[in-house]
Amino acid sequence: MILDNHVMRDTTRPTRGLFWFRHDLRFHDQVALSSLCQQVDELTLLYIIDDSWFVPNSYGIQPVGEHRFNFLIDTIEALNEKASTLGHSILTLRGQTPELLVSLLSSNAFTHFGVTEHGGYNERREVEAVSRFFPNIEIVTGESSSLFNQDDLPFNLEVMPDVFTPFKRKIESAIKPREPMATLTALPRSYTPDIDAECQYTLNRRPPRNQAEGTFVGGEDAVLSHLNSYLFEWKVAASYKETRNALDNWRDSTKLSPWLATGALSARYVIQEVKKYEQNVVKNDSTYWIYFELLWREYFYWLQQKFGSKWFQLEGIKSKLPNTSHDPQVFVGWCNGQTGYPIVDACMRQLASTGYLSNRGRQLVASCLVNELRQDWRYGAAWFESQLLDYDVASNWGNWLYLAGVGTDPRENRQFNLQKQTEIYDPKGEFCAKWLD
Repeated sequence: MILDNHVMRDTTRPTRGLFWFRHDLRFHDQVALSSLCQQVDELTLLYIIDDSWFVPNSYGIQPVGEHRFNFLIDTIEALNEKASTLGHSILTLRGQTPELLVSLLSSNAFTHFGVTEHGGYNERREVEAVSRFFPNIEIVTGESSSLFNQDDLPFNLEVMPDVFTPFKRKIESAIKPREPMATLTALPRSYTPDIDAECQYTLNRRPPRNQAEGTFVGGEDAVLSHLNSYLFEWKVAASYKETRNALDNWRDSTKLSPWLATGALSARYVIQEVKKYEQNVVKNDSTYWIYFELLWREYFYWLQQKFGSKWFQLEGIKSKLPNTSHDPQVFVGWCNGQTGYPIVDACMRQLASTGYLSNRGRQLVASCLVNELRQDWRYGAAWFESQLLDYDVASNWGNWLYLAGVGTDPRENRQFNLQKQTEIYDPKGEFCAKWLD
């Protein structure tokens, strides 16, 4: 979709829009931004770095750690670089989100406020607050954080299946993922709002960087390059199902999750490209399994909306208290990779060093914390939130609920045999040797 900057509007009543980027740091598949652009004469692009990210939460953990923050800033800078080609810059502010939004919307004559819908409990409350406190500003939203729009679902959220398999069956028998919207190539003229200079966070513009194999580089261009390499240069999607549980090999899984989490990549775009791969290279169980894993992401995305604040409670969505407690010393040992279980310690040190941990590794360390160490699962979820490049509120907390036995796992006690898992996934001890040296 190409937006025409010269769409005829009522020039006697100029319109001004503020678009708030959150978990959608891209210009492809931008439904809300596209809609806003069609309704306004002037546009401001906004991103907010909230001070609360750097203050210990109720678990004593800083919500956004160094690896995650650096990747996020890299992503914003890449977005800013792309915005500059469209005559814009990303107004990046640091402070308290409610105060900054009130200041911007109260004093800059904005007529429209645009934001991509998101399933997170706090994210939904943020948009509700803007709508409530600024009833005269038109709220423009759009759905592109998920494979499907809510109206597409073959059930109402309040009665959606709690267990994944029935969810998958209903979805696959009824609907297909939405097609992604094409990249925006034009925007309305830029408007620079009146805002305290002390609140502004300086972005350092840099030349575009290519995604090198083995490293996570933030930004839309980097991930589109990586996805193209994964599918059409390396052509390894054909073996994804067999290799996806590898602990530390770059090409054995898609490695798309950090960009999906920041929104530099749309899941709908992934499916579109996988279909092209199936048409031009091969279609098999492995290519389906990429969609299968995205359905897990989708499942948690909608399930969190069904259960609201229960997503973060000790008893989870089953209202069942787990037989665990919190021992600070034991928990710190787990965080630092000092549990005495080599495979767990290697995984935790990899996470601390890189901000990345394989899906299999996450299951093993979570099982250890809950079952072997008998610790409160919420502290583990909070540590992952701080450390992971690909932190996503739905998938992170949903998977922890699942492993802790207070989510929707039909098996209430999903405990992994750590010795057996080591023999399967690190038979030569190479992974442990690498991270425990």
